[in-house]
Amino acid sequence: MATVQDLKRRIRSIRNTRKITKAMELVAAARLRRAQTRIEAMRPYADRMMELMAGVARASSSVRGLPLLQRRGVKTVAIVALTGDRGLAGGFNAQILRSAFGLERRLRGEGKEVRWLVVGKKGGSTLRFRRYEVDRSFQGFTDRPEYADAQAVAHRLTELYAEEQVDEVVVVYNHFESPLVQRVTQQKVLPIADEVLHASDEERRQDAQRGDFIYEPEPEEILARLLPVYLETELYRALLESAASEHGARMTAMRNASKNADELVDRLTLAMNRARQAEITQEILEVVAGADALTG
Repeated sequence: MATVQDLKRRIRSIRNTRKITKAMELVAAARLRRAQTRIEAMRPYADRMMELMAGVARASSSVRGLPLLQRRGVKTVAIVALTGDRGLAGGFNAQILRSAFGLERRLRGEGKEVRWLVVGKKGGSTLRFRRYEVDRSFQGFTDRPEYADAQAVAHRLTELYAEEQVDEVVVVYNHFESPLVQRVTQQKVLPIADEVLHASDEERRQDAQRGDFIYEPEPEEILARLLPVYLETELYRALLESAASEHGARMTAMRNASKNADELVDRLTLAMNRARQAEITQEILEVVAGADALTG
């Protein structure tokens, strides 16, 4: 049975750990608020980018020569897993890797090759541990991604697709729903879907009201410049969603850890009180026994 001193040391250790988890929870909550603000600020830009691309595509005589719109038989698929650089975030990293490995098994079952790209130290270390060959690993920015980070990832994907080293690109990431819920999403980003360039009925009516535009340079050249920017924007949005999901998962995990620490301290305190009471009772019995021996 643990002594009172042992229980005191355990309680002191758990309380120190609880201070750390509480601090991490507060830090994650602050970072989550900033991440949500960045996502909200980016949405109007992404919507406007979609409208602009659709308008230019309608004015283009042909878009078949654009590399990022080319479709071919899918033989090799690039999987881009967006994980975190740090742990202590519940199942955030595990569910991404589980989904990515499931996608890989399905693709290989269809006779397709898979190439891996990964964002985050956790994903990179897991793939290396499993002896996977990683085409490119991006690290050091998962908790606060910048647009330049999305550009770096998009540039490598564009190279692979334009050189026909891959025929399709799928990004696997956590879509932020709430601090308690992060939904794993598999999004195909290359080739760029035809739906991106199709306008809604409302947009067509607006174009008719505005009249024809004169493009300089030609619409095809403008669209060729916009498509890489669209890919960068989609990846940046996925990185922001992943960052918000990581902060939300870490905040929830640290809150649960603090709650568990409180419960464990309560149980140990009760056990310590019982142990102290047992020691006091034993000392009283010893005193009584000694007194009986003297008087006997």
